[in-house]
Amino acid sequence: MKSIIMSTIFCIIANTFVFQQSSLASDSDSWKAKLKSEQLRVSLLLQSVGVFSFDNDNFNGGRRFELGATRLDLRGILESNFTYRLQVDFRRSPNILDAQIGYKASDQFHLVAGSFKPFLSADLDPSPADTDFIDRARLVGAMLNSREIGLTVLGKTGQINYRIGMYNGYGLQTANDGRFLYTARLGYSPNFGNQSVELGLNGAINMSENERVGNTGLSSTGDRILYGGFIKYNSEGLFGTVEFLQTKFEDRGRDETITGFYTTIGYKVSPRDEVLVRWDHLSYDIRDSSSELFILGWNHQATDLISFQLNFLGLFVDGVDEQLGISGNFQFAF
Repeated sequence: MKSIIMSTIFCIIANTFVFQQSSLASDSDSWKAKLKSEQLRVSLLLQSVGVFSFDNDNFNGGRRFELGATRLDLRGILESNFTYRLQVDFRRSPNILDAQIGYKASDQFHLVAGSFKPFLSADLDPSPADTDFIDRARLVGAMLNSREIGLTVLGKTGQINYRIGMYNGYGLQTANDGRFLYTARLGYSPNFGNQSVELGLNGAINMSENERVGNTGLSSTGDRILYGGFIKYNSEGLFGTVEFLQTKFEDRGRDETITGFYTTIGYKVSPRDEVLVRWDHLSYDIRDSSSELFILGWNHQATDLISFQLNFLGLFVDGVDEQLGISGNFQFAF
């Protein structure tokens, strides 16, 4: 099945490029316009990442080079307002991330069926090409699946936007026990001229039993609730995000609560350079543990397609353990 999908993808790309050969000689930008049209929008993301732990342990992934996101993304809007998207990651083997078919009646109502992000964290929303830091905030991995399979309704009216979802509740697994994950987000973006502010509230209940909770190794044996909110700010120089997220569930007869929040503050020192800092908190009730991760980052946009990220990390567990590391990301994003 994967070989058929890959053959289809490469045929689409090859035909697109062949179609553009005559125009390449006359206009170097015309092929880009065709690959970014309304009907077919092609995106390619390549990341090469290096990580280093100062203590020669597994913090921050140890000491090694690795592939970051390695993705091909096809999407578009067809006649009669039908939409589609197929996104594949090649990091280890071809892996489908997004497989969607939808109908966009208007900006106020867009229905999507298939694999979709659940819209439960502001730090999960952007593509890996656009994240503030190399890794997302830890609350994302601890409480969420990056994709869910089901139905999503989203839209925007004036300064208010909404996202509502009904999913299997097991991430990209096709198994289902007849119970569902229900999600909702309500966002508000007041008008402040050259400054942008977005406020959002997230909530969910996952009724699926024996659901694995993020990457924690814990499982929810009954209903799991999740709630939180965020504030995002962006101006000509200063930008930042504050987000809180908490989930409550029962794991083999024990009541567990996972709490996460982070604060990101950044400054655009030039049109191509950003410096930023993050405080990232994560705690567990059952394990009676908490940790604070501090990150200092530098983002540089070398060209329109090439960028660099450098992160310095310090992790403090229960106020005692201290681990230090550094990460770098060399990126091509088309």
